[in-house]
Amino acid sequence: MTELVSRAEQALDELIKDIEALVRLESPSSDLDALRRSADLVTEIGTRYLGVGPERIEIDGRPHLAWRLGDGPRRVIVLAHHDTVWPVGSWGDDPWSLVDGVIRGPGCFDMITGILQAMLGIRLLVEDGVDVDGLTLLVTADEEIGSPTSRALIESEAQGCTAAFVLEASGPGGALKTERKGTSNYFVNVVGRAAHAGLEPEKGVNAGVELAHQVLAINTLGDPDLGTTVTPTVLSAGTTTNTVPAKARISVDVRVRTIDEQQRVDEDFGRLHAVLPGAVLEVEGGPNRPPLQASASQDLFARAQELAAAAGLDALESIAVGGASDGNFTAGVGIPTLDGLGAVGGGAHADDEHVIVDRIPGRTALLAILIKDQLSA
Repeated sequence: MTELVSRAEQALDELIKDIEALVRLESPSSDLDALRRSADLVTEIGTRYLGVGPERIEIDGRPHLAWRLGDGPRRVIVLAHHDTVWPVGSWGDDPWSLVDGVIRGPGCFDMITGILQAMLGIRLLVEDGVDVDGLTLLVTADEEIGSPTSRALIESEAQGCTAAFVLEASGPGGALKTERKGTSNYFVNVVGRAAHAGLEPEKGVNAGVELAHQVLAINTLGDPDLGTTVTPTVLSAGTTTNTVPAKARISVDVRVRTIDEQQRVDEDFGRLHAVLPGAVLEVEGGPNRPPLQASASQDLFARAQELAAAAGLDALESIAVGGASDGNFTAGVGIPTLDGLGAVGGGAHADDEHVIVDRIPGRTALLAILIKDQLSA
């Protein structure tokens, strides 16, 4: 492991240049042209690191990239994504900086650095003559918006694997993410009846008032003791100040630790009913990502701790988080999954997003040894 860290350090300048190129290119999930440009560059970089190009899989215009190494059955999958949350230009004309060993820029932490760490880690194994037959690196293009086009691909590629390693950014201080909440998204539409608010409001059915009833009802569906949050977020109602609102809508974010809770909340949404006479409710949405429960990661995390200790690395810590990732999908189909193996830093989705450069080599080496361990098991 010490030798792996040293070689990762020797490759650090090359890796940083590639991180810079991807950060400067910018690749928001909402911009298909930007995603195609990003996929082109990830392909170019990955081919240089791995010696082979990926299969490019475009679904609804979104370019996903799959490196399937060797011809044998799939045994290990490494997951990353090249889409980011930042619209082009969000960080100004020059989105990149590297000062005092800290990288800053849109998507550097979540999760461009993780892509490069994965590629370098695999390259180090190949250079060592390690047989990587059965290893898949999948880099998707829509993780930040819930993976609507890549979910089936992820679940298919993961089938039969003994481990999934997710290069999402680490928790504080480099903690690995061993538990992630599942997510559900709901949209409750209220249909009322318009009327003149001054002349004959009694002839209307106020969708805004009905929406207020629903907000209060929805707000009771969480369970803090079980870690279930049900959060009304975006609300809208009405058209003009002198018209009884005929339509209203609320978006709801749900986070759960268990499948049972995800199903319970889904059933509760199915039982919502209108309070005002004449109002009609239409509920859309449902579960998006299943939870990554601790049971899916505990054995891999224990093994990672053993390997890190044997190699003289810092002790590994774990963390449970509310945010979801594509690791939720692999865990959901029964694949042991370890998440948060990517960059160490902070500020995901925030204007202080950053990566600590001197942590990159150790994280790269850790991933490499985890992959080798699983492929040789």
